[in-house]
Amino acid sequence: MAIPKPHTKSWAPPFCPNPKCQHHNNFGGPWPFKRIGFYTRFTKPCRIQRFTCKSCKRSFSTQTFSTTYWQKRPDLDARIIMKTIGCMANRQIAKDLKVAPETINRHIARLGRHCMLYHQQMMQGSPPVREVVVDGFESFEFSQYFPIHHHVAVEKGTDFFIYFTDSELRRKGRMTEAQKRRRQKLEMELGKPDPKAIEMDMQELLEVVLRGQPTATVFSDDHPTYRRSFKRLKTQIEHRITPGKAHRDKNNSLWEVNLLDLLIRHCNANHKRETIAWSKRRQASAERLAILLVWRNYMKGRREKVRGSPTPAMVRRMRSNPLGIEELLRHRIFRTHCELPPSWSNYYERKVETRAIMRNRNHELKMAY
Repeated sequence: MAIPKPHTKSWAPPFCPNPKCQHHNNFGGPWPFKRIGFYTRFTKPCRIQRFTCKSCKRSFSTQTFSTTYWQKRPDLDARIIMKTIGCMANRQIAKDLKVAPETINRHIARLGRHCMLYHQQMMQGSPPVREVVVDGFESFEFSQYFPIHHHVAVEKGTDFFIYFTDSELRRKGRMTEAQKRRRQKLEMELGKPDPKAIEMDMQELLEVVLRGQPTATVFSDDHPTYRRSFKRLKTQIEHRITPGKAHRDKNNSLWEVNLLDLLIRHCNANHKRETIAWSKRRQASAERLAILLVWRNYMKGRREKVRGSPTPAMVRRMRSNPLGIEELLRHRIFRTHCELPPSWSNYYERKVETRAIMRNRNHELKMAY
C-alpha cells in the first residue's frame, strides 16, 4: 500500500493511526477526520499539520505517517543506510556524522525494523519459491564464547535473499585448558544454548520460505541437523546435498548462498573474520542483516561488473526498477498492517536477549515503530 508523501497542502491521512480504531484498516477510503491546526519544530518542514479522528478522538499529525516520526535528527537515516552496508562500524558512523554512538544504535534499530516490514510487505502476493538454497552463517555476539548461527535462505537462480533466523551455539573447536574452564564457568552461570536450536530454527526458516507448498527442492551442505529439520516439514522436500569442502565457484550448486555469505562479510563490519566491531548483541546483528537484505534484494544489481544488472527483485518481477533510498524511506509502514514471521516478530520487538548482558531493552512503544 503506497501512502502519498506528506507535507503538501492537499495531503490527507489515508487511515487512522490508532490500531484500536475501526478506521485503522481503511486504506485510503473516506473516513471522519478534521484538521486541528499546526505545530512548529526546528527541522524542516518546520510547520506540521495536526489532525484528529472523529471516531476514536485520537490526535496525530503528518509526522505520524513519516519514517522520521519522533526523530530529532531526521536527516541521518538516508546516510546511515549506505554507511551500514558500506562496512562501517557504529562508532565510525557516529564519528563521521558527529553524533553520539547511541544515536546511531537507535537509528539502525529503527531502520532494521522498517526494512523487515518493507520486505514482508513486498513478499505479500509475490511468486512462490520452488528451489531454495539454505546455509548457516556463523558469527558471534559479545565474545567468542557466545557463537551464533544466522540461517539464510536464497532463491535458486535469482539470488533473492528471502528470510533469515538465528540460533545460539555452544563454543566449539580447539581450545586451551584455560578456555575450557572459562566456558564451563560461563555455562554454569548463564546456562547452555538449546542443543536443538539449529534444528528448530532451520525448520522455521523453511516453513516461512516455502509457505505451505506441497513440494520443493532444497539445496544445502552436508550439515547433519538439516535432515532432521526437513522431516518436520509438511512440504515434501527433494534434498540435494553438496559437500561443504567442495570448491565454491559458480559451478557449485550452493553458489547463491555462498555469494551471500561473501557479501555479508564484505559489507558488514560486525562479521569480518578479524574485527573489533563484532555485534555485542545478536539482536543488533539481526537488525543490520535486515538492512542488508533490503539492499541486496531491491537496490543492488545481481552482478557487480555488469552495468545495469537487474536486482534480484527485478528478476522475480516484484519491481520494474531498482529501489532508491528516498523511496524506501518515503512513508512509514505500520506494524499492525504487516504480519511478521515468529523470529522477525521477536526481532521487531527486540525480545532476543544476550545471555552475557543483563540489561536487554525491548521495543514496547505502542505508537512508535
